[in-house]
Amino acid sequence: MREPLVVAVVQPSCLPYDVAANAVTHAEAVRAAEARVVVFPELSLTGYELDAPAISADDPRLAPLIEACAETGSLALVGAPVGGEAGRAYIAILAVDGGRASLAYRKMWLGTEEAERFTAGDKPAVLQVDGWRLGLAVCKDTGVPEHAADLAALGIDAYVAGTLKTAEESAVQDERARRIATDHRVWVAVASFAGSTGGGFSRAAGRSGIWASDGAVVIQAGPEVGAIVRATLQ
Repeated sequence: MREPLVVAVVQPSCLPYDVAANAVTHAEAVRAAEARVVVFPELSLTGYELDAPAISADDPRLAPLIEACAETGSLALVGAPVGGEAGRAYIAILAVDGGRASLAYRKMWLGTEEAERFTAGDKPAVLQVDGWRLGLAVCKDTGVPEHAADLAALGIDAYVAGTLKTAEESAVQDERARRIATDHRVWVAVASFAGSTGGGFSRAAGRSGIWASDGAVVIQAGPEVGAIVRATLQ
């Protein structure tokens, strides 16, 4: 019998480019979240700075985050620019547990400016946690019905995304979450950047949330930096 899964979505404060400082902030959020899975926004380890150097999953600056996951038994899904073969860079999700960080997903649908720096990922990704199948997404992916459909075809229980939207786009973010939930009858968890960051995002939306499979909002944060909300998936 599959146990309920506690998921938290986080709006961390972020220092531009400073992976070491942001990893410490992420670690503090993991400890505060009290959740099995803790989801962070797009490029949460660097901020939305498209020229930030790519990092690797074995970057020693991630040590505080790994330590926090070891203490809490949490799995953190964090956003970062990640290097790949032949000098390529990807907008990625790293899965961090108490032992290590690993590459979990590379964003498939890039924005225009992102495509000038990054390579698109080539396939959807599903992460298994305690019997739950989590489909992974980053920002623009959530607005592409094909992406959600491809994940649903892989048999997911929840659609989990890290995003960045302006405050004026918060309604769009909510609509996408509801659509994915109701179209595919899955839980949806969205961690959305709050505050300000690069790329002209002087006022990010925040409003991270968790939606049930009928599209109903289970819990949702406001626009403030540092907010953490959680729900039990069952």
